[in-house]
Formats: sequence, C-alpha cells, structure tokens
Amino acid sequence: MWMAAGFAMLEAGLVRSKNTAEILTKNIALFAVACIMYMIMGYNIMYPGDGNGYMPVFDFSFMFGGDNSVEDVLASDGETYYSGMSDFFFQVVFVATAMSIVSGAVAERMKLWSFLIFAVVMTGFIYPMQGYWKWGGGFLDADFGFQDFAGSGVVHLCGATAALAGVLLLGARKGKYGPNGQINPIPGANLPLATLGTFILWLGWFGFNGGSELKLSDIGEANAVAAVFVNTNAAAAAGVVAAALTARLLFGKTDLTMTLNGALAGLVAITAEPLAHSPLSATIIGAIGGVLVVFSILTLDKMKIDDPVGAISVHGVVGIWGLIAVLFSQNESVSVTGQLMGIVVIFAWTLVMSLIFWLIIKAVMGIRVSEEEEYEGVDLGECGLEAYPEFTGTKGSGL
Repeated sequence: MWMAAGFAMLEAGLVRSKNTAEILTKNIALFAVACIMYMIMGYNIMYPGDGNGYMPVFDFSFMFGGDNSVEDVLASDGETYYSGMSDFFFQVVFVATAMSIVSGAVAERMKLWSFLIFAVVMTGFIYPMQGYWKWGGGFLDADFGFQDFAGSGVVHLCGATAALAGVLLLGARKGKYGPNGQINPIPGANLPLATLGTFILWLGWFGFNGGSELKLSDIGEANAVAAVFVNTNAAAAAGVVAAALTARLLFGKTDLTMTLNGALAGLVAITAEPLAHSPLSATIIGAIGGVLVVFSILTLDKMKIDDPVGAISVHGVVGIWGLIAVLFSQNESVSVTGQLMGIVVIFAWTLVMSLIFWLIIKAVMGIRVSEEEEYEGVDLGECGLEAYPEFTGTKGSGL
C-alpha cells in the first residue's frame, strides 16, 4: 500500500506546480475507488469459483461472506474465509498500481471525474478480466503456460496500455509540440518529491515482488523471498546506472528524470520473474530496461504521444521486455509462444476495452479540460485550490 504514496509523490514532482493538488487528489481517490470496486466485483471476477478459462462464473459471495452469514462461514470454514480476506488485501494494491500508471500519463489536461469514472471500469472489470486469464486459472496460464510472477504484464503492461488509450484520445498538452516537429520540454515542479517517490516505490517493490511468493512459512520460502529481494534490488540499481549513462551519452548531461525512470524500469523488468534469475542476470535485465526506457521516452515524444511522467515507457515498453526476459531465466516451463500470447492478449484486451470506455466517457461528459483551465492549472479548475498558493499566487500563475 505504501507504493500508492510513491506514485503520488513521483507524479506530484513531475507535473507543474499548478497541477499538483489535482494529481494528488487523483492518486488518493483512485486508490479508494480501486478498493471499493475490487471488493464489489473485481476480486470475484479475477478469482472466481469456476469458469471456462475465458469467462469466469460471476460469484459475488466474497462481499457477503457466501450464502450463509459471516458467523456460519467462520464456524464451518474460517481458514478459507480469512485466506480470501488476506489475498484480497494483497491483490487490491496491484489493481490500484495499474490505475496509478494511468494517472501520470494523462496528467495536466484530463477532467478529474472523467478519470475517476474510468477508474471504476478499469479496477472493476478491465483489469480483473485479464488478471483472471493468468492468475485466476484462465487460458493464458492453463493452455499457454504464460509466466508472469508478479505482474510485468498483468499489472504494468495492462496499466500502461489503458494509459496509452487515454493519451491517444486526449491529445498532448498545449505547447508541448511545435508546428515543425519541435518538442518543448515541460519540466516538473518538484524533483526532490519525484526522487522521494522513486525511493518509496523501490522500497514498496520488495513487498510487490517478495509478497508474490504468497507465503513465508518455512526455510525454503524464506530463502525464495530473500532471492526475490536481492534480484529486485539488483535490477533497480542497474536500471539507474544504465539510464544515467544512456542519458549522459545522448544529451551530454545526466538527466535526473531519466535516471529516476531507469530505477522504475529495472523494477518493472524483473517483476515478471524475480526468482528464477541469478543476481547477475537480474542486473543485466534491469540494465536493459534502463536503456530501453530512455529510448522509448524519446521515441514517444517524436510520435507526439505526450506522457508527462514516462509511464507508458516505464510500465508498457519495459513491461514487455520483462515478459520476454523470462525466456532467459531458469524457469524451464516458459515458452516463446506462451510469453508472446500473454503480451498480445493483455495489450489487445486492455487497449480495445479502454478505447471503448474512454470514447463513451468522452461522448457523455468529455475527458479534457478547457484550454483556459489547462492554462490556469487544473488545480483551480478541478479542485478549487492550489498546492503552493504562497509561491504561485492566484489564477495559476506558476508555470
């Protein structure tokens, strides 16, 4: 859950000061929406009692404790009941993470309530369905042997693809791209906050990946979690160094934002298989992720896909790399067909469904704030206040 704070700080640091309060509102609100929607329907879609591998049997008994009263359930099968509760609390943070990825990519120009309505659909339906296909016993796992230990695809690629759909319909921020292909940098307002957010996410990732071992009941499991910790940390560290070096070679300067995204890229890259790698191979995988994220951010900018925090590159492009990198692990059950099938299914499902729901929201209430609101800052237009009133003055004077 502490990762939610990491995303909030990272995104608050990488947007302009006039948009800070709104991005923080989105982050805490999306976490609340994710918790409610995943409880009401998402968890039961993702982990149903039955299904044919493609469509789950929609059973919402989790929310009510089954057909009997909670007291009866506890008396007859209390261990299973509490196991479901603990698993729900662990899994709900994953769906919130996927939605947090969307938040950063559409920052500074999306209507707050349009975003939150999409969050309802994303956390209650889009994410759980593709999660069921892998982690709930669906066809990606049963028929193709798709391997994704902690969610490079299920969480990160899914979130990045939903973000891509939103960005494509939303368009770029005003002034981001010039008429002759010029790319105008729009720097974030608080890089210390962005750095703090990155460190928080780095720490939270030990729970993200280590917790995916699901138990710590014997020496074997304890050793497995320790190995996951070491590999996760090695990949993050390598991502930092690789991104910093790549930025230095390309720009002649060591760009901090690229370096921060390098850490996250290393973490995303190792998430698909943090156990069946040696520390050295985890380091190599993280380093490749750190290089990829720099080139991906630059490429998306050239394509005029405006992503203020680099979320699509970090979680999408590097998420795909992480799934492919499983092929080079010691996991003998992995196959090229299975990994490619997982990538294609998660991307296609999330992109199509996200486009459909983004288009519906756009038609009904719009998804982009007015040009005047964007200029003054969405803090005032959407929240009626500013994060730094003493420094920016009124009417969003801070750039």
